[in-house]
Amino acid sequence: MTVAVLNDTATTYKRLAYIAVAVKVCYDFAMVSIRWISLKYISRLPRRTGVYIFRGKEGILYIGKAANIKERVKTHFQQRSFSDSLFINQVSRVGYITTGSEIEALLLEARLIKERRPKYNVVWRDDKNYFYVAITKGRLPRIFITHQVKTKNLPLKIAYLGPFVDGGALKQTLKFLRRAFPYYAASGHPAGLCSWCHLNLCPGPNPNVNEYRKNIRNIVNILRGKKQSVLRTLKKEMAEVSAEENFEKAAKIRDRLRSLERTFSNAIILGWNGGAKNGEKLWGSTRKELQKIFKTKKHISRIEACDIADIQGQQATGSIVTFINGKPEKKFYRKFKIKISAKPNDTAMIKETVCRRLRHKEWGMPDVLLIDGGKGQLNAALQCLTTNKNIFAAALAKKHNELFIAGKKNPVLLKNCSPPVQNLILHLRDEAHRFAKVYHHHLRSKTFENR
Repeated sequence: MTVAVLNDTATTYKRLAYIAVAVKVCYDFAMVSIRWISLKYISRLPRRTGVYIFRGKEGILYIGKAANIKERVKTHFQQRSFSDSLFINQVSRVGYITTGSEIEALLLEARLIKERRPKYNVVWRDDKNYFYVAITKGRLPRIFITHQVKTKNLPLKIAYLGPFVDGGALKQTLKFLRRAFPYYAASGHPAGLCSWCHLNLCPGPNPNVNEYRKNIRNIVNILRGKKQSVLRTLKKEMAEVSAEENFEKAAKIRDRLRSLERTFSNAIILGWNGGAKNGEKLWGSTRKELQKIFKTKKHISRIEACDIADIQGQQATGSIVTFINGKPEKKFYRKFKIKISAKPNDTAMIKETVCRRLRHKEWGMPDVLLIDGGKGQLNAALQCLTTNKNIFAAALAKKHNELFIAGKKNPVLLKNCSPPVQNLILHLRDEAHRFAKVYHHHLRSKTFENR
């Protein structure tokens, strides 16, 4: 992986030269060792996350990443796509490097493609089809994803990290990192809090500049592969502020450490390279686990999540977001302006939102309904489900991530579920929260404008 800072006078040819040969950056992957095997020993490949490499007489042909190296390599040979057929008969050896997580596999794949420039990775992709993380230069840098580096007519300098092959995986990786290190993705932050602030993904209108720039440095180092270095720095900083009895700051650093460690140990990127069949296989195992949690053999496909946003009952909104087979389906998202005339409370607003949503059978019905809250919110939702007994209901309490399920005495601890189920449930909750907040802020803005 490289960082390229391109000035305004660089020509297109210079830009391509940067991408082809650019400055090599030191990585924290230690001494990456590729293990090679001949084709007759493919069955010995590990069923672990990592990067695989196809090599022929003329050198390295193709580099890819996989959640399960063995299964992904077998797919190339047994279920050949058109692109596979162009090189698969030339393969004489298969190399692999295992990683601790899918995010590390994503970063390692980008690094190796950049360094080795395998023929069939390069042939199928021109510069516009690769992805880069762009970091603006300035007092408060922004981070965003772009298809290609830009060289002319830029109002400010930009550093680029890349190239990355899988844009979807890169986007999810940045989402995970943003939970640990909030950053700006767009210019011109409003004077007040934005919807991302309420999700703790944005530093707000007046961040501490030194702390913010430290966040950016940590993200850049992680994307360069220096995860362990960042973890060591955070642990050292936590020990120092604890010794100074600044326990509030120490707690924030501790939470950031936990978030980062959880990201690299649990984060599974759904739908990344491996094709539709691998995505379907991953969803199939997730669905089976959900069936065990809800103790049912019923086919689970559609899951909806509900949340409320308000400030002391003012401009209260309810949201419903829908995931089908583990993926968001925004055409089924619904928002509700709460109509309760008396001073509303959270459970009453949950009940109103769920009851109003379930009146619309033409929208389709969920297999599972997830509520943001605890037992009280779950019981409120259940009052709307008396005539919809085929819908399973659960509520996720934030404090310990306990999943309360209708009909079960004790909650399910999310930490005891598999990483795909954990990520799915948390994604549902966060997306419902985000959608409710966006509508709530829209209503507040309209009220302010009409005064």
